[in-house]
Amino acid sequence: MSAPTVTTPAPTGAGSPEATARQQALDRTPARTSSRPVRLGALDLLRLLAALMVAFYHYGGRDGEIGEAWGSSPTEQFPTLSQAFAYGNLGVQIFFVISGFVICMSGWGRPIGSFFASRVSRLFPAYWVAVALVTAVFALPWVAYEAVSPSDALLNLSMLQQPLGVDRVLGVDWTLWAELRFYVLFALFVVMPGAGRHRVVLFCVLWTVAAVVAEAADMPLLDVTLMPEYAPYFIGGVGLYLLHRDRRDVTAWGIVAVSWLIGQHYAVDRLWHPPNPDFFSYRPSLWIVAVFTAGFVAVGAIALGWLRGPNGRWVTVAGALTYPFYLVHEHLGWVTVHVLHRTLGLPSYATLPLTVASMLLLAYALYRLVEQPLAPRIRRALTAVRG
Repeated sequence: MSAPTVTTPAPTGAGSPEATARQQALDRTPARTSSRPVRLGALDLLRLLAALMVAFYHYGGRDGEIGEAWGSSPTEQFPTLSQAFAYGNLGVQIFFVISGFVICMSGWGRPIGSFFASRVSRLFPAYWVAVALVTAVFALPWVAYEAVSPSDALLNLSMLQQPLGVDRVLGVDWTLWAELRFYVLFALFVVMPGAGRHRVVLFCVLWTVAAVVAEAADMPLLDVTLMPEYAPYFIGGVGLYLLHRDRRDVTAWGIVAVSWLIGQHYAVDRLWHPPNPDFFSYRPSLWIVAVFTAGFVAVGAIALGWLRGPNGRWVTVAGALTYPFYLVHEHLGWVTVHVLHRTLGLPSYATLPLTVASMLLLAYALYRLVEQPLAPRIRRALTAVRG
């Protein structure tokens, strides 16, 4: 995702005519002010780090199918590291915060058709290939994991399998269902009417209040639409983008603070449990808050310009690998771990980095052979249809 070129105006007094004029100019400024917008290299690297957190969680921070691949519980394979890996699923919350930031950035000042084309061309090419690849590998007779039915695999291509109660080909695609709902809400209430600061602020405030009401009402329709447990992460990212445009925006600071408060509550509520030997790991609530906060603060530091990363081509590629790596790493990682550890007899501490490296190489192949050639064509085709 490319970042906007942002010009920060000189400080002026709050409420002054200069401040009012500055805010009006910011409201009108489009997200892209040049044909070659500046990338936020640190955001690309943070996105890849979040994906690696999730991968280490799936390989060594939980039980289930990965235990079958190792031949025993990951707690036996990684007696010390498994407890640290167990926090890796918080990478998903960090992803959602980054997504809020990036979607607000890419949707600001953009026509709805262009926004739609960019999202479809970004999400679907690698996803379609990942679904086909995992389905094909799981259908091999020597693979121990069961493939979904042909009908379910076809429906998975739509990304609508979860609400329809269909078996998922990719374990991680539940997060894509959350992303899709966020895109729809943002498109309907921000992009379509024309994104500007006041509309974005109103969107954040109304969604926050509506999500809290939905949680209290306990109505499935409201839960599905408003996503109370995920909303604060997306809203927090949107608020951080407002700060990226103007760090003196007091309202944006309030949006970020409230989103962090609600977000840490949901992180603890979903991950914490009393100490119990039957659970894979015990994660104290304080550490859950600390890890989530570290990710939230990292996105904030990038938004405010306090954390700057390199912007070379390798950083761009690293950011581009994140999505295909995220799609394929879990299920194909099970197969890779089984082959390396149980078939070839490699030790667990060699199998783990080799599995991660193998999935990164596969992600690079998907990026070069699928995303690079197909995404622009799909975007142009959708733009032509719109025209």
